[in-house]
Amino acid sequence: MKRKRLVVGLSGASGMPYAIDLLQTLQRVPEVEVHLVMTPGAKRVLVEEAGQSVEAVEALAHVVHRSSDLGAAIASGSFRTLGMVVVPCSATTLAKIAHGLADNLLTRAAYVTLKERRPLVLVPREAPLPLPSLEAMVKAAQAGATILPAAPGFYHKPRRIEDLLAFLTQRVLDLFGLEYERAPRWGEVEELEL
Repeated sequence: MKRKRLVVGLSGASGMPYAIDLLQTLQRVPEVEVHLVMTPGAKRVLVEEAGQSVEAVEALAHVVHRSSDLGAAIASGSFRTLGMVVVPCSATTLAKIAHGLADNLLTRAAYVTLKERRPLVLVPREAPLPLPSLEAMVKAAQAGATILPAAPGFYHKPRRIEDLLAFLTQRVLDLFGLEYERAPRWGEVEELEL
């Protein structure tokens, strides 16, 4: 079986547990080959926020690309992928993607994803949102990206942090049409009280 490639980008924003949960889940989806690219800022936040080594997170991917390697396969539209997710997506990365600034491999891969009309999911975690970030979200959405804020729901009655992470991971998987049940869905939660 030939695996479907999914590009996962990590940029330097808070929210690394979301990225780790997604990468760990994708390891259990046999038809997916994960291509990972992390910015230098992501590597710093990863260590400080999640207590994970860069090597441990890289081991969750099938292929790891250096953010400085603008000649990597994921920088080309001829390299076929399911699309790309950037989680977490920093305000700076969001602005670069929205304006087509491809100055590192993550932003170049996002540019290519939009150019090829493939799904691009951006997961910002900033709060509150200043006007420049809101405008960048609108511009990115107009270019074809999906903005998926790192804001989990609560109707599934989460009991642990992992339940909140699973909610967002499930949304990402759904946006790429990947069949893997990671969190309960609306209407599937027993005895839902509103």
